[in-house]
Amino acid sequence: MTSTRNTREDVIAAAGRLFAQRGYHGTSMRDLGQELGLLGSSLYSHVTSKEDLLVEVVEKGARLFAESAEAARAAGGTGAERLRRLIAGHVDVVVDNLDEVKTFLNEARFLNGEHRGRILAARDSYEAEFRDAIRQGIEDGSLRWRTDPKMAGIFVLSILNALERWYDPSGPMGREELVETIWSFLNPA
Repeated sequence: MTSTRNTREDVIAAAGRLFAQRGYHGTSMRDLGQELGLLGSSLYSHVTSKEDLLVEVVEKGARLFAESAEAARAAGGTGAERLRRLIAGHVDVVVDNLDEVKTFLNEARFLNGEHRGRILAARDSYEAEFRDAIRQGIEDGSLRWRTDPKMAGIFVLSILNALERWYDPSGPMGREELVETIWSFLNPA
């Protein structure tokens, strides 16, 4: 890439890749400039700071998860159907946006003040969607679980959030099979 071709979106995408690979603290602005073929001074024409880049990448991850949850809720149905859609949506977000997801899950803790508060609120709202679907499924009988929805939500999200560490989209298991495997484990017939 030449420096005249880089857009702000290119810079944010490169930051997401490097933050996912090296971590926020393991990535310097010099590293980012090298990734993009930019001198340090040219990089600052796109962004004001490395933290601004972290905010953008993490907020994108939060937005993708929120949009997925909204689609699952809007589709209606039983609690179990909603939970399955939440699981499938989470898998899709992870597979299609691995750099943003890794950064969201692993690097958001380095945000300061207001940014951190917004991301924590977004995370809490997303987690509440899972608890609500589980609660609905227990109440409507579509889930035969005898557990606290909060604990069940933590359990389900723990499984889903681990995907970024081990799932290989080019491996033998496609995303549909992955969703089916997770669902069968959580809700055996």
